[in-house]
Amino acid sequence: QVQLVESGGGLVQAGGSVRLSCAASGRTFSRYVMAWFRQAPGKEREFVAAINWSGGATHYADSVKGRFTISRDNARNTVYLQMNSLKPEDTAVYYCAADSLMTTRVTYDYWGQGTQVTVSS
Repeated sequence: QVQLVESGGGLVQAGGSVRLSCAASGRTFSRYVMAWFRQAPGKEREFVAAINWSGGATHYADSVKGRFTISRDNARNTVYLQMNSLKPEDTAVYYCAADSLMTTRVTYDYWGQGTQVTVSS
């Protein structure tokens, strides 16, 4: 079992930056692929970024490539999402997820409760 708790969301102006954190419980954090998804009002949940167990491999949605960076600290059981050059269309609830496989599909085994990011124009 893995429990995930996101933090760091809030209101930011377009062009600004926010860093999200996701703290995981359990001693096996380093075995999991970690990912971030987001869901805007009235839209389906969509993939944002993922990172493998060591941090040596990452994958991003085209919409955030070059602006967002995913990273992890296995000693702290935490994964991060640094979001720069934010746009109003980045407004969504952001979810942290964990699974044994890296995929862009919404099939991860474990999910956090989500944190709201609102980008004002």
